[in-house]
Parts: sequence; structure tokens; C-alpha cells
Amino acid sequence: MNEIYRSRAPLRIGLAGGGTDVSPFSDTFGGAILNTTISLYAYASIQEKDDNQIVFHSIDREKRIVSDVASQLEIDEHLMLQKGVYNRMVKDYNLTPQAFEMTTHMDAPAGSGLGTSSTLVVAIIGAFVEWLKLPLGEYDIAQLAYSIEREDLKMAGGKQDQYAATFGGVNFMEFYADNKVIVNPLRIKKETLQELEFHLILYHTKTSRLSANIIEEQRENIKQNQSSALEATKKLKDQAFMMKEALLKNELSHIGQILDFGWQHKKSLAKKISNPLIDDTYKAAINAGASGGKISGAGGGGFMIFYCPGNTKYKVTEVLSQKGGTVQRYNFVNEGMTTWTSKQ
Repeated sequence: MNEIYRSRAPLRIGLAGGGTDVSPFSDTFGGAILNTTISLYAYASIQEKDDNQIVFHSIDREKRIVSDVASQLEIDEHLMLQKGVYNRMVKDYNLTPQAFEMTTHMDAPAGSGLGTSSTLVVAIIGAFVEWLKLPLGEYDIAQLAYSIEREDLKMAGGKQDQYAATFGGVNFMEFYADNKVIVNPLRIKKETLQELEFHLILYHTKTSRLSANIIEEQRENIKQNQSSALEATKKLKDQAFMMKEALLKNELSHIGQILDFGWQHKKSLAKKISNPLIDDTYKAAINAGASGGKISGAGGGGFMIFYCPGNTKYKVTEVLSQKGGTVQRYNFVNEGMTTWTSKQ
């Protein structure tokens, strides 16, 4: 009987504070982010083989890579996340190089702004944790995912996605120097979350972007002490505290304004965060009744979220569907990365 070692990790919506988890801002001033995981996932499975080959198969990207068993695989643009995690597992956890096939799949396209890359890394680590029975806790897994992406693979980005995917739920996260991260799960009433879910539209613009380029510009602006970018990032940190208070006090009527407050400041972080398509979509949603919104993730494309008070979400959905994108159905989920073994 064959055993398959599986893992899944949830994608996330960033509600407030996005960008404050990126160095050097978080190292100097401390970052704060509020996010919540949703019912869209990254999946990874590992199955042992006996033919001296390592196979990586990405179903959603329609890519299949085969290589001979080796202790370190060459990193190139083809399925680099899978290779990066494998190399680190061999190096850090005495994984004996052996034949296996890894299959991955994501419920949202890469570059969508829902933390896809980092969530996939967490899911891949999860499959290895299940296979090798590694004694890693949530903070260990999230930090390892961050280290692989940002240090080993040199991919620009922040820290929130790895922690959201690993922990799950609605979290207020704090980021400091020396990779210090504190994840504070928020005890929000069930009816408050149901109401937020009802009013919050998740809209896919049908465009994607390379977040690393936008984040690199954002980092450079902070490094050079550019006053507009620095002040805007501080405002985004304030936004995270505003969002936290509104959710804990069940003051959902403030959510739209808080989202809009953040969006107006976020556009000052880097030039490519918004563009004519995003600006036009935002304006159309507001005119249809939304009280505020934002781009999800670094910006430039992917998903947008809008808070629609009363019953305006029906009109907003109708208007947005005429813009060429799609409104994505979702639910908030409280469970982070999970692993299991399937016997087949």
C-alpha cells in the first residue's frame, strides 16, 4: 500500500497594514498587519518512488520537471519554490536524497495578491514535515518559509504571508528587527465575521503582477528615507490598529473608510501599486455603493477587495462583472496549514 504525504495551506486577504512587514521599515519602526485566511488553498503531496528520479509536477502551472536524485538541485526559473524547499530540507534536516514525486496545486493564480508563493512554500514544507515527521512548530515553519523565499531564493517580499498560511484565522501580526514576529489571534465574535464576510467582496481583475518589482521599489524608497513613502507606511501601520479596534468592537460601519484610508496612502509607496485599470475599477465600485476597498497584496493587479454596506454588494458585483473580471466566492477559515497521510 502506497502512502502519500499531503499538506494544504490557506491563502489570505490582507485587511490592513500591508507593506509594513517589509524590511527596512519593520526593522526600524516595527510593522503591524491585520489579515485573515480564506477558503482558497495551496496543496502539496509527496509520494516515494524507486527509480532514482525526483519529479516536481505543478498541476495549475502545467509544468513537470524530472531530475536525477541529488543532494542539491540547481535553482532556475522553473518551479524554483519546490526546488528551494527540497534543497533546504536536505541541508537542514538530514533528508537522505531519494526518489519521490511532488505534486502541487493552487486555487488562485500566481501574482494574484493573496500570498500564493509564500502559501505554496508553507504547503510544500508541510508535506515534508508529514513525510519526515519533523518536530516543527508554527513559528518554526513560518520562519523557515520566509528564510527559503527571502534568503535562499532572494525573492523580495514581506513576512505576513508565511505566518498567515501557517497559523490561519484572523490575526494581528507585529514585525520587528532580527526576524522577530508576534502573531496575535483575534477573538472576534462569530456574527461579526459572518457580517464582514457578507459585506466584503473579493474581485479578481484577471490581471497579475510581479510583486517583487513593486516591493523592491517600496524598499528602496524607505531606504533612501523618501519622506512621502515613509509617512505613508506609518499611516498603514496606524490603519492596522484602526482595523483591529473596529473588528473587536463590531464597528463594521467603519471598515470601508479604514480600507479607503489605507488605499490612499498605499499608492504613495511605489509607482506601480495602482494603474488606470485599478483606479477605474475602484471608482466604479465606489460609485456603485462600496464605501472603500484596496488592492490585495503588493499591488499592480490580481485581486481587489471592497466593503459594501447595506445590500450594495449586489449592485457592486453587477458593476464589477462588467469590468472583465470575476467576483470570487470565499469564506473565512480559522485553520492554518494542515498535513495528513493518505494510504492508497
